[in-house]
Amino acid sequence: MLRLVISRLASLAITLLFVSLAIFLILEVLPGDPAAIMLGTAAREDTLAALRQELGLDQPALLRYLDWIGGILHGDLGLSITYKMPVSTLVAERMSVTLPLSLLAILISTALALPLGIAAAARRDGPVDRAVLVFSQMGVAVPNFWIGLLFILFFSTRLGWFPAGGFPGWGAGLWPAFQALLLPSVALALPQAAVLTRVTRSATLEVIGADFVRTARAKGVDKRATLRRHVVPNALIPVTTILGLQLSFFFGGAILVENVFNLPGLGRLAYQALNQRDLVVIKDIVLIFSGLVIVVNFLVDIGYTILDPRLRSRT
Repeated sequence: MLRLVISRLASLAITLLFVSLAIFLILEVLPGDPAAIMLGTAAREDTLAALRQELGLDQPALLRYLDWIGGILHGDLGLSITYKMPVSTLVAERMSVTLPLSLLAILISTALALPLGIAAAARRDGPVDRAVLVFSQMGVAVPNFWIGLLFILFFSTRLGWFPAGGFPGWGAGLWPAFQALLLPSVALALPQAAVLTRVTRSATLEVIGADFVRTARAKGVDKRATLRRHVVPNALIPVTTILGLQLSFFFGGAILVENVFNLPGLGRLAYQALNQRDLVVIKDIVLIFSGLVIVVNFLVDIGYTILDPRLRSRT
């Protein structure tokens, strides 16, 4: 097991290195002047020269890349051209919204998908199964930002149960902050819950048809106990893998949902930086999102090994 963790950690580090290199090449090395992109083609030459010097664009590309990576390792993400403040400060402020939003969405998605998928498989071709299939089809078809708009119109504008947007801050109290995040997290969770429900149903049906399940039933184990002891633990193995792959959609979907609900999160910061052509912020945020996805998939990979005894025996 230890050898597997070390191997996966080495793979994680190499992946992060190549991702950072790709981001740097796309934003700073490929044809095009980053200073002209930020200030616009109508900017004066002396203004462009000053910005190139401020960003270190007059230095060799390799030196700029090493300075960027070295700064990240020391917690220095550079200075935002738009906000005139350290990017690390901006990211820390916005992460306090995006991280709880994503975690709450993951919890809601999992809490919905697993029971629905298992219940549909246990009652195959029955009313519950048909209802779950309709839910999953609708969830896949409707994008999360459209769900968010519908939630605002119904739960906020019409019923007045939740705020239509904005975030009061954690200093205002846990309940007001939770109210502000609940609708966005549900809007973010439902499409992914629909996908995970279908995967859970398929995985559960496959295990139900396995020989060891039929053997357990032949030995007199009742249906509920068989489902709990044999079917669900084995069905969770492929579901865990899909859940890990979905996390990138949660982080990516946060960009749209945060803008719909006007939440001051990392996704909204990325959108604002893109509009303002702040390449310093964009470069760091893309790396952060990529790093989060890579790290989470590393954890899922380890969890997959723990869940599957066949993989543990090989380590």
